[in-house]
Amino acid sequence: MAAFPHKIIFFLVCSTLTHVALAGIFNKRDFTRWPKPRCKMYIPLDPDYNADCPNVTAPVCASNGHTFQNECFFCVEQREFHYRIKFEKYGKCD
Repeated sequence: MAAFPHKIIFFLVCSTLTHVALAGIFNKRDFTRWPKPRCKMYIPLDPDYNADCPNVTAPVCASNGHTFQNECFFCVEQREFHYRIKFEKYGKCD
């Protein structure tokens, strides 16, 4: 009788892992539905202070065709160019 709960637990764990693996393969992320970056949180209050962007790879494509490492780098660059570059999409530029 003790083997019965172990089989149920094994089945539940395997089915959960299978669901997670297959969802990652078949469900593509629609980056167009994600909100635009909130650049205010990356802009330092003191103009003499440089923003310290995290070393995280989450590509952001700008209107100038440049792919930035993440939205922090995009926002800092956008501020330095006086908002002449615009957000295009999440992901690498084509």
